[in-house]
Amino acid sequence: QVQLVESGGGLVQAGGSLRLSCSASGSIFSIDTMGWYRQPPGKQRESVATIAPGGTTNYADSVKGRFTISRDNARNMVYLQMNSLKPEDTAVYYCGIIILGRLYWGQGTQVTVSS
Repeated sequence: QVQLVESGGGLVQAGGSLRLSCSASGSIFSIDTMGWYRQPPGKQRESVATIAPGGTTNYADSVKGRFTISRDNARNMVYLQMNSLKPEDTAVYYCGIIILGRLYWGQGTQVTVSS
């Protein structure tokens, strides 16, 4: 079993910053890609940012230049630094990691950006 726990969500004003953290534990042998995803109200889940084991990153166009993903392989953690937040960033944010070809999800953390 693999467990993912996110933290760091909350309510912030537009232009503010938040840092999300995700800790993975359990039967972890080798983590492949780690990523952050979000589901805005009434919309489908979408990819925000991903990071490969070697550090290669990919970002959604909507967050490029504002969000930064990073990972700590020794601690099995992934982070998302979110700056210059906008009301349209409001969503439930999920971390997702791939282990041996299987995608695992965290329970999600709410991020609300007020205008």
